[in-house]
Amino acid sequence: MKVGILYSRIRKDEKLLLNALRERDHEVEKIDVRKQTFDISEAPEGLGDLDVVVDRCLATSRSLYATQFFEAYGIPVVNSHETADICADKVKNSLALEQAGVPTPATKVAFTKETALEAIEAFGYPCVLKPVVGSWGRLMAKIDSPDAAEAILEHKATLGHYEHKIFYVQEFVEKPGRDIRVVATDGEPIAAMVRSSDHWITNAAKGAETDVFEVDDEARELVENASDAVGGGLLGIDLMETEDGYTVHEVNHTVEFKALDGAVETDVAGAVVDWLEAKVVAGDDQVEVSA
Repeated sequence: MKVGILYSRIRKDEKLLLNALRERDHEVEKIDVRKQTFDISEAPEGLGDLDVVVDRCLATSRSLYATQFFEAYGIPVVNSHETADICADKVKNSLALEQAGVPTPATKVAFTKETALEAIEAFGYPCVLKPVVGSWGRLMAKIDSPDAAEAILEHKATLGHYEHKIFYVQEFVEKPGRDIRVVATDGEPIAAMVRSSDHWITNAAKGAETDVFEVDDEARELVENASDAVGGGLLGIDLMETEDGYTVHEVNHTVEFKALDGAVETDVAGAVVDWLEAKVVAGDDQVEVSA
């Protein structure tokens, strides 16, 4: 098959995927979105005959526009623009999970400092304030007091971008010093790991320690349901353990898997290629995935 890889930087994740594709003699077209232009009527020269495009863009804005263009050209995209649009925005992500009946942390959204403070007071302390768009655990704040709430809200209100004026407030979930990352294709787990840290943000990008996690029946069902809720695809689904079972706090559409690949025996990139091959062979022109 001929596979297009949308990227703006080749990281270890992309190298693993490129190596897995080339080892099976698939033709790979690397598409640097920083150097590419898109026409509204036809695909760029040399890209119209791709069997599938895998979105690995770092920037959400580029990802959302580029995937929309390739779908307009009739080329299957992993992940689909619809899935990317839901997963890239924490508000849309939370709404999709809630509407699908997937357990997810209680969340409130406000548009002014005053109503955001009301939401925070309703949750009590501590609670969590997150940016509506963001990754790697950046710009997240655990709010422990009214003084901290007022200071953080004031800082956000003075930042320039309109997204900082959308206050996404979430309950603080008491988890056992770790969370769980499951990488799945159309709801079927490839592999999973726990990410453990003394810090309340248990993210591999923040230095959390990783170890293999064996997906049990409850987690497997939640992964499938969370995948369906956002449209399916290649997804990173994050779960936390609570006294009442698992809760899904986020679904990621351009999932990184280098840490997972190093924590498990499974060849994660190879499993992704298996899935891509099956999609293309099946002639599925609705390859809706969240890379």
